Amino acid sequence: MRAYERGVMPFSESFVQHISACLDCRACESACPSGVPYGELVEKAREVIEHNVQRSYLAETFRHFTFKKVFPSHRLLRLHFNLLRLYQATGLQKLVRLTGLLRLFPGHLAELEELLPDIRKKKDHVELGSVFPALEKRQYRVGLLTGCVMNEIFGGINQATIRILQRNGCEVVVPAAQGCCAALHCHAGILDTAREMARKNILAFEAAEVDAVITNAAGCGAKLKEYGLLLAADHEFRERAQSFSHKIKDISEFLSSLPQMAKPGELRGRVAYDDPCHLLHAQKIGQPPRTLLNNIPGLQLVELEHPDQCCGSAGIYNITQYDLSMRILDRKVEDIKNSDAEILATGNPGCMMQIAYGLRKGGVAHIRVMHPV
Repeated sequence: MRAYERGVMPFSESFVQHISACLDCRACESACPSGVPYGELVEKAREVIEHNVQRSYLAETFRHFTFKKVFPSHRLLRLHFNLLRLYQATGLQKLVRLTGLLRLFPGHLAELEELLPDIRKKKDHVELGSVFPALEKRQYRVGLLTGCVMNEIFGGINQATIRILQRNGCEVVVPAAQGCCAALHCHAGILDTAREMARKNILAFEAAEVDAVITNAAGCGAKLKEYGLLLAADHEFRERAQSFSHKIKDISEFLSSLPQMAKPGELRGRVAYDDPCHLLHAQKIGQPPRTLLNNIPGLQLVELEHPDQCCGSAGIYNITQYDLSMRILDRKVEDIKNSDAEILATGNPGCMMQIAYGLRKGGVAHIRVMHPV
């Protein structure tokens, strides 16, 4: 990968195929005794691909609009998710599925459409610019990164995150100027846009003057913690990026570090926890989510046989490498079935959608997929 990045080896289709087939799950980093920073290398390799690969006009236009227009804009993101709600609420989705219209298009558009959860009644997103006071004495002032998919599809998780933080002595600030973390852009090799978005987030949270920046999405947290690497060549933002990254805490990481956490309410059930790759391998966080779940009275935590293996979501991998993604997902679903769990808990929105889809497809839709908070 370094040879391609430096131009020592000529660009080739074989290089594109191998790098594109990689999950970027970072499990090799956990296994590597030499500490090779594979995630950083593969993102730079994908930047080489981004600058050299030839795409059709339609594919390039769609890619440009999605990554450089939609994701950086809260207004366009909200518009797209509102159109999705309309698509589901009007019955158009049922009609499209009955007619098999999407199967007329190339690729796996019909299958990918089925990945979408039902968001017809979900309008519980957290408003940017909000401030939520601590319920008792304020001990911390923290910022919350709301995320893109998390806030629009799983807004209730952001609401739950805020409530838990408030109960644990936190004033929660949601900066209005924050934006997408740029994780998907880095996965896709669109690093110039990713750097612009990183600078925007650094400025937003610097202005908020918070003790920590909380995220509840593994992919977002991993990328935020790597802003120092992303902006290493930026003389103006290099040190600011490193300082910002040091403030990033996954919600489970932050709560488990508190001297005393507020007692959670009782919840009965048998729950299995699945490690999101970018929490376990990229952030090296495995025990804190389990500690939170074990602290819930009445909850029985069971271990999957392979909790550290990827579910196949991997950012946009289930879009770009659908067949491989589904083969990986099938193994995960089998693991969950064998656990006899009633609930599958995992801390990343992409993983939640992917696993829920796999459970529906596998005939075990009664197993609920939830976030640890």
